[in-house]
Amino acid sequence: MTNHQRLDDLMRWRIVGRLEAGQSQVEIRREFNLTPSVVCNLWKHFQDTGSIERKPGQGRPRATKATEDRYLSFIARRNRGATASQLSRDLDVATGSRVSRVTASKRFHETGLFARRPAVCVPLTSTNRRVRLTWCREQRVWSMDQWATVLFTDESLFSLNTDSRRTFIWREPGTRYLLSNVREIDHYGGGVLVGWAGIMLDGRTPLLVFERGTVTGVRYRDEILEPYVRLFRGAVGPEFILMDDNARPHRALLVDEFLESEDIRQMDWLDGSKDLNPIEHGWDVLGRAIATRNPPPRTIQEMRTAFLNEWNQLS
Repeated sequence: MTNHQRLDDLMRWRIVGRLEAGQSQVEIRREFNLTPSVVCNLWKHFQDTGSIERKPGQGRPRATKATEDRYLSFIARRNRGATASQLSRDLDVATGSRVSRVTASKRFHETGLFARRPAVCVPLTSTNRRVRLTWCREQRVWSMDQWATVLFTDESLFSLNTDSRRTFIWREPGTRYLLSNVREIDHYGGGVLVGWAGIMLDGRTPLLVFERGTVTGVRYRDEILEPYVRLFRGAVGPEFILMDDNARPHRALLVDEFLESEDIRQMDWLDGSKDLNPIEHGWDVLGRAIATRNPPPRTIQEMRTAFLNEWNQLS
């Protein structure tokens, strides 16, 4: 609290009452954490006018009326993904009142709305939620040594196009996970390269990039399991556990036969639980590193080289 304007009427009367009772200004400002000028100006104003009410300011008139403020707040909550510029134009169309983007943003802040990135999740049914909760309760008792034996793997689609995680929504503090503020994303569009990698507590695999075709069961066995996963199993020992999702190539018969022949144990994994895989944090860090490149990759080959370089530089 640093100025006179932030004191409500009750606080002002309390301060004036204590001053009239003989309490010093120094004691009051220390008790209420006020600057000297706040207490001094309030006391002088009361002595001159006999009132605690402040005189109306002589500054620039407010650009919007109360009804327009309420309308801005209403349309921002109804269309949380709209920008301040878009919402200020909507106000102009509806009321004829023209305000700047900055003014619109200030009105949103006054009503508790701030621009934040939306929380992203995968669509979940009630069955998904129940099964995921059961699975998490079972795994929470695992020790660090048990988790250290798990190789978390996943494929990811890399695109030259930017994704929606750089967009913002209007929301109130503490409402990140309200349904109205969450964006469900089931598929990542525009993928042009497929990358595969695995991470453990003590290491990681190289980043493997597929430039042509899809990852079939044969390619998964010959280009991923044989050259990479088998070596990790040999280094860790019989406690080694492979975490891969339930994608069709991962559950092919020839894949099961190879894993059994190499004595590689798989972790039971839930359908539609891509977000539970900690390697997603690795993909996120990798994507942010690519986004900060200047100039950004413009061709598929440049993007492939950039992803390989950034992956190798991750701590």
